[in-house]
Amino acid sequence: MNWEVIGASIPKLLAGAGLTLELVGLGLAIGLIIAIPLALARVSGRWWLNGPAYGYIFFFRGTPLLVQIFLIYYGLSQFQGIRQSALWPILREPFWCAIIAFALNTAAYTGEIIRGGIRGIPHGEIEAARAVGMSRLLLFRRIILPRAFRLALPAYGNEIIILLKSSALASTITLLDLTGVARTIIARTYMPIELFVMAGVIYLVITFLITRAIRALEYRLSPHTRPPKPA
Repeated sequence: MNWEVIGASIPKLLAGAGLTLELVGLGLAIGLIIAIPLALARVSGRWWLNGPAYGYIFFFRGTPLLVQIFLIYYGLSQFQGIRQSALWPILREPFWCAIIAFALNTAAYTGEIIRGGIRGIPHGEIEAARAVGMSRLLLFRRIILPRAFRLALPAYGNEIIILLKSSALASTITLLDLTGVARTIIARTYMPIELFVMAGVIYLVITFLITRAIRALEYRLSPHTRPPKPA
């Protein structure tokens, strides 16, 4: 192990990790916005809502994320209408193409996670809310979505970690994320073990922090599961 190369590479790797966190954070935020309507459509009981939502989820869960990135970054540019549209300044940038791919992909998984959380809500809680006169919109806003999010939080934490690891694919479209920076330095130093080990350590640290944050949030949102304090 060449510790001199590792030490000199740490600042650049941390800068790449910053881009990785930016990609993952924006992808998760946009994906969550898309996922909530998808989940509601899946549990609506109406075929004209459930069908398109199911098709979207089936496509993005059934195809590799790498293929989706390539289709958005390389594929859309093949259409003359896209290149002449107002979307072209965004779709020609690898940064935004990666975020779009991450958001669309994670939305499919998150939508199913939220749907599972909604299905897991005891029916008695919903009936109690209806009994006190809650409207359908208020029921979703005050009871169903917050309760479903608490139930889905452990699975959603796994999805965050999966997207973090999958973000390494952003380096395939020239982005210098954590993996991209490691590959660039390796091309100059010919020391893959040192650089990939260090990149792996940084991924592990980020994963550990995410896991602890999810666990703390789960503890805060579930006071009823805490052991009683001694008198």
